Amino acid sequence: MRVALHSELRDGAVDEYVERHARIPDDLVATFVRLGIHDWTIWRSGTRLFHLVECDDWDAARHALVADPADRAWQADIGRFVEVFRDADGDEGTAPLAQVWDLRAQRADDAR
Repeated sequence: MRVALHSELRDGAVDEYVERHARIPDDLVATFVRLGIHDWTIWRSGTRLFHLVECDDWDAARHALVADPADRAWQADIGRFVEVFRDADGDEGTAPLAQVWDLRAQRADDAR
């Protein structure tokens, strides 16, 4: 599955947040692999971040990350730069954003 997430950085946190993501810790990469997170890409516009996560099951991975030592250490570090995660309605939360359109899906439908 593929999910999109939206988060916002604290004022003045952009440079250090970007620096911290030059390479995330190897133990966190191993955790992602173990939990079925295959890819995670982050784009930035000002202090707004947009994440695209390809994984087996986002809800299961998100729940497992809460107790994972590698993620807890990462959140203790990177979390100080993040103001909030927002869901599809703009409320605080890590629920995926609502998908509006998908070119690949449209093309597959047209090919049928």
